Amino acid sequence: MASTSDIKKGLCIIFNHDTYKIIDFQHVKPGKGPAFVRTKLKSLTNGKVIDNTFSSGHKIEEVRVETRKYQYLYPEGETYHFMNTDDYNQITLQKESLDAPDLLKEGEIVTIIIRTSDELPLSVDMPAHVILEIKETEPGIKGNTATNATKPATVETGARVNVPLFINEGDKIKIETEKGTYMERVKE
Repeated sequence: MASTSDIKKGLCIIFNHDTYKIIDFQHVKPGKGPAFVRTKLKSLTNGKVIDNTFSSGHKIEEVRVETRKYQYLYPEGETYHFMNTDDYNQITLQKESLDAPDLLKEGEIVTIIIRTSDELPLSVDMPAHVILEIKETEPGIKGNTATNATKPATVETGARVNVPLFINEGDKIKIETEKGTYMERVKE
């Protein structure tokens, strides 16, 4: 059993008969009343994100997990196939257990969190950013870099991202996977 002082980003816990991963937290010490921890929890079974407040000293049940590197192979309907980069074993995961399946490119290396008690894959941690090629967008206009105006673009995985006006088809861009937003154009 852990307590609220052990809470950190990425910690997996049992809460309301489900397994959750802490994606954000904040220790709060108000001027009046007891301290508490405000958390944002993501269900590892259905992907729902909830907010919860734990009072200071509250006991939480920790889940022992392991992280392993896997290579994304291919999608098959709502199922995604991955291969362990160490022993070449393959596993399949459902689309809802992935944070950003539309930004996943074949061959991409991801980290999969696995519950050690029964070897059950719980969630997939994408890299902080991915580099993808623009497949479809309106033509760019030279010199259009002064404003923060954007236009929609479709990348090679099929995801839609808003990009600056100067981006053209065929350009490679860096996308932040957590928010699914454009970061910068990548020169080769």
